[in-house]
Amino acid sequence: MKAVFMGLGYIGLPTAAVVASNGIDVLGVDTNALVVDTINDGKIHIVEPNLAAVVSDVVACGKLRASTVPEEADAFFIVVPTPFKQNHRADISFVEAATQAVIPYLKEGSLFVIESTSPVRTTERMADLIFKTRPELKDKIYIAYCPERVLPGNVLYELVNNDRVIGGINRESTLKAMEFYRIFTNGELHPTNDRTAEMCKLTENSSRDAQIAFANELSMICDKMDVNVWELIHLANKHPRVNILKPGCGVGGHCIAVDPWFIVSDFPEQAMLIKRVRETNDYKSDWCANKIIESCMQFEKFHQKEPVVACMGLAFKPNIDDLRESPAKYITSRVISECRAEVLVVEPNIDSHVSFNLVKTQDAYKKADIIVWLVKHDAFLDIQVDVSKIELDFCGIRTN
Repeated sequence: MKAVFMGLGYIGLPTAAVVASNGIDVLGVDTNALVVDTINDGKIHIVEPNLAAVVSDVVACGKLRASTVPEEADAFFIVVPTPFKQNHRADISFVEAATQAVIPYLKEGSLFVIESTSPVRTTERMADLIFKTRPELKDKIYIAYCPERVLPGNVLYELVNNDRVIGGINRESTLKAMEFYRIFTNGELHPTNDRTAEMCKLTENSSRDAQIAFANELSMICDKMDVNVWELIHLANKHPRVNILKPGCGVGGHCIAVDPWFIVSDFPEQAMLIKRVRETNDYKSDWCANKIIESCMQFEKFHQKEPVVACMGLAFKPNIDDLRESPAKYITSRVISECRAEVLVVEPNIDSHVSFNLVKTQDAYKKADIIVWLVKHDAFLDIQVDVSKIELDFCGIRTN
C-alpha cells in the first residue's frame, strides 16, 4: 500500500512518519522545496519531541520520501493549513489546491481523506470538485473527513493513542477510512458522517476556547481586586466539580484561536457565546500589552530613564517552536512599536526570526529592568528571582 500526504507541517510530517513506521510506503508532498530536501536528508524542520529519530529511520529504510508533487497512490490525505481571512471566514484555498493536485492521480478504489480543520460541508465541496473533474469516479472512490486532535509537544504519542472521529460521505467511505486508520492507531475509532466529524473538531476547540476565556476573564478581574488569580484557581479547583484552567496572555495556535470563527462566520446569529469567547481571549492579549506599556511609563517617570524590557517567549504554548497566531508574538510586537524602551526578545525554541533579534535567556534577564513572562517554557523555570527586577507574570511562571 502507498499513501500520499499533502502537507508536511506540524501535523502532516508526524502523521506521515508514523504511518511509514507501520510499513506503508509514504510520499510526503510540500510546496516548500527546502522542507522537501530537509526530509529527504532524514532531518526535520520543526520542533517536536522524538520526531527526528522516527523520520530519520523511515527515510533511511525507504518508507518515507518527500516531493513537491504527488504521485499515484492508494490513499491521499489532505493535511494543509486552513487560516481565516480578514472577515474571519475560513480560507479553504489550501485544501482546494491540494485536492486539485491529487485529482489526476485518483483511481477506482482510492481513499481520499481530509484532516485539515475545515468548515462544515468542506468534505462535500471537495467531493463535488473531484466528481466534476473526474465524473467517472462517482461512487467508485472513498471520501472521508478525520480531524487531527493532537497536542504539540506530544504529537507522536497522541497520533497513536488518541481516539479518532471518522466521517465518510457514505457508509462505505467511513469503513474504508477506518480500515486505514486501524493500521497505526490504537485509540478507538468512532464512525459518523462527514458533517458531524467536521463539526466535532470545531466544537472541541470552541469548548476549550470557552474554558480558557473564563480563566482569562478571572485574571483580569483579580487584577482589579488585587487578588492572586493563581491561588484563587488552585483553591476553587479543590471543589470536586470545578476544574478551572490556568490563564495566559491570550490564545494562539492554528486550532483554538482560529476554529471557533468558522462556526461564528457561518452561523452569526446562533454563535453569540462562541463569538464573545473569541473576543475575550483576543482582548486578553491587548490587556497584557497595555499593562506592559503602562509599566514602562511608570518606570520612566520614577527613574527618569527608559527601561529595558525582556519579553520572554514567542511561541503560542510552552516548549514548542510554533508561533502561529501566538499572543506572545503579538504582544511583543505591540510593545516594540508603542514603547520607547529597549525591548529584548527571547524564544529558546528557535534560532532566529525574521522580525525579531533574539537574545539568550540569561542575558536578557540580567540586562532587563522589566521582565515580561509570556510563555511558561521549561527553559525559564530555573531562573532565580532577582528582587531588583520588575516582573509581569502573565503565564504563571512563578507558580507551581
